[in-house]
Amino acid sequence: MTETQTKYPVIRSGGVDGMLVSFGDRLSEPANRAALAFRAAVEAESWDGLEETSSTLVSCFLRFDPLHLSHRSLRAKLETLLNARDWYAATLPEGRRFWRVPTVYGTELAPQLAQAAEAAGMREAEAITSLSEARVRVQTLGFAPGQPYLGTLPEAWDIPRQSQLTERVPEGALVVAIRQFVLFAVSAPTGWQHVGQTAITLFQPEADEPVLLRPGDEVQFTATDAESLENMRRDPRGGAICEAIR
Repeated sequence: MTETQTKYPVIRSGGVDGMLVSFGDRLSEPANRAALAFRAAVEAESWDGLEETSSTLVSCFLRFDPLHLSHRSLRAKLETLLNARDWYAATLPEGRRFWRVPTVYGTELAPQLAQAAEAAGMREAEAITSLSEARVRVQTLGFAPGQPYLGTLPEAWDIPRQSQLTERVPEGALVVAIRQFVLFAVSAPTGWQHVGQTAITLFQPEADEPVLLRPGDEVQFTATDAESLENMRRDPRGGAICEAIR
């Protein structure tokens, strides 16, 4: 049992109607796996009074109705569930998908590929191969509706964020730092390095499933060219295809 596992998981109250179960104090594969698996298990329990769950990089948050489910009762249920298995070695939830998302690397569409490649100790062509062949997992959603943080990239991509902000990257920008991708759901400033550009629309509020990617989904950002990407903009998924992970 590692040091992290001896300290965690930890249950914390989150105000009047919240409870947070944390599996670590920093991102790791076991902690993220535990957060995803534990959230799925909590939802499967369907406790009366539980109103909502969500997961972060290393935690599971529960919102509940304290008039129907007391803090003491919920904590007891959580402790029982936590003790039921080793969540750090848990199987990831069912219903996950594998997405292939067409991406233009570099060019004027993603102008920071060269500097990111240099930071990773690669030539641009090597960087494109490394990034486009990586199969990463949606570890959490955050910052903007439907915006995924994905990892873990090969060790060479443990590069820092920029010391200065890029004034704005467009919707669909693929950015990289600290062995993670972030795929931007909106146009926004960022300190991450813009290495790729997609045509995907991550948040579609009028769709039956407004948020396209889910925590636990796996994604590969396959290389394409600018002309093909422009043609894909007619498709809300930006040419992305998915299949069930079995």
